[in-house]
Amino acid sequence: MGLGSNIEEPARQLLRACNALAVLPDTRLVAVSSVYESLPMGPSDQPSFLNACAHIETTTDPTDLLAALLSIETTMGRVRKRRWGERCIDLDLLFYENVQIQSEQLTLPHPGLYQRDFVLKPLAELLGNEYLMPNGVDIGTLLQGCSTHGLKLNPVQLHNGEIPGN
Repeated sequence: MGLGSNIEEPARQLLRACNALAVLPDTRLVAVSSVYESLPMGPSDQPSFLNACAHIETTTDPTDLLAALLSIETTMGRVRKRRWGERCIDLDLLFYENVQIQSEQLTLPHPGLYQRDFVLKPLAELLGNEYLMPNGVDIGTLLQGCSTHGLKLNPVQLHNGEIPGN
């Protein structure tokens, strides 16, 4: 899973999203990456994003899992105002084993997955640079060729349920 937020206390939003992922039926939250700050990929008149990735194990099929993620976003108050605009939470199903899906509801692997440092860096942390992605290329090689979004490590920690300074 990819997680992102840039408004309404982004660190708290990421923590709430992790807590919601942890209680999804038939799902186990295995690990959560460090949090990274990045410049917005879309319109530049918005705050920087906090991004992380979560590794889950689930028996839920990809379409139902996407529906669950969208439900979490709605419950958390996400409003879609403009493409790639500001958001309190963004939950992306990045890939599901080596499953490939192209439908109106879901595209797997996630479009843009292989070009985004703010996704690949936390994935590398969880899975290792040598991990072969669904396209057959390892994460380390993909990271070398992807665009940069001013990525930097953020001190927020999601794995222990605490937000520093609170």
